Amino acid sequence: MAVEKMSIAKALNESLRKALEQDPKVLIMGEDVGKLGGVFRITDGLQKDFGEERVIDTPLAESGIVGTAIGLALRGYRPVVEIQFDGFVFPAYDQIVTQLAKMHARALGKVKMPVVVRIPYAGGIGAVEHHSESPETLFAHVPGLKVVSPSNASDAYWMLQQAILSDDPVIFFEPKRRYWDKGEVDTEAIPGELHKARVTREGSDITLAAYGPMVKVCMEAAAAAAEEGKSVEVVDLRSMSPIDFDGLQVSVEKTRRLVVVHEAPVFLGTGAEIAARITERCFYHLEAPVLRVGGFHAPYPPARLEDEYLPGLDRVLDAVDRSLAY
Repeated sequence: MAVEKMSIAKALNESLRKALEQDPKVLIMGEDVGKLGGVFRITDGLQKDFGEERVIDTPLAESGIVGTAIGLALRGYRPVVEIQFDGFVFPAYDQIVTQLAKMHARALGKVKMPVVVRIPYAGGIGAVEHHSESPETLFAHVPGLKVVSPSNASDAYWMLQQAILSDDPVIFFEPKRRYWDKGEVDTEAIPGELHKARVTREGSDITLAAYGPMVKVCMEAAAAAAEEGKSVEVVDLRSMSPIDFDGLQVSVEKTRRLVVVHEAPVFLGTGAEIAARITERCFYHLEAPVLRVGGFHAPYPPARLEDEYLPGLDRVLDAVDRSLAY
């Protein structure tokens, strides 16, 4: 067993390296992904080792980047596109929604679209406007797209490879403020299916469900609640489309309470869909309404205010207390 300790950033880099080694049809494209190695150094060293025809520095034109990737996928390649920051994806939204997501259905299943769009997302790094967005729901709403987000180094390593192997387009959201968090990665054993949720902490009183950057916050909240005698189960959803409702349902039927946590605004967010589905599925098991904790329904604030905007330990614990009070 080859277990290594690495950061999420390093795990993504090693995952891309392995994909490039295993399949000559895998290409990496994006702004500054080559010589610079990406603004977060996720692609560091890959152009030097695999050449400029496989790791391609593109113009600053997200629509052109994704459009080119679609054309390459039609010719049998497996492009991995990097969008430099979350807020930069919107010029490419038309290509993603009207072409990438629909090409397979439009061709009656005869055409595959094995394109991965990597997006560093969410806040917590003190960035300027357009650099701290959480637009995952905008993509999860679109039929034809898979949407996932790892929360730890092991998932970063394996989920990216699974996304690259998928014949469906995958929007791969990377929690940028967790890039430097370290964890153990078994580089020989796939930990699970790409779209399956995982229980990261067992509990019996209430379930916290989260993905990406908020999983760590929920784990900290569960540890804090345990000091007060509350047993909190934490479920890492890992995938926002499809969502593993079966796995989540098992947890909620056990604990009878659910709080969903994400950085994106609560209004029409992922938590809204989860609340509706779990209420439908678990109505007679629930002891309290499903609660949601997320960002406010307002544009992302300046960096000095982001700690007030982002869901933190206090807001998660408050929701736990409110749910247990029913």
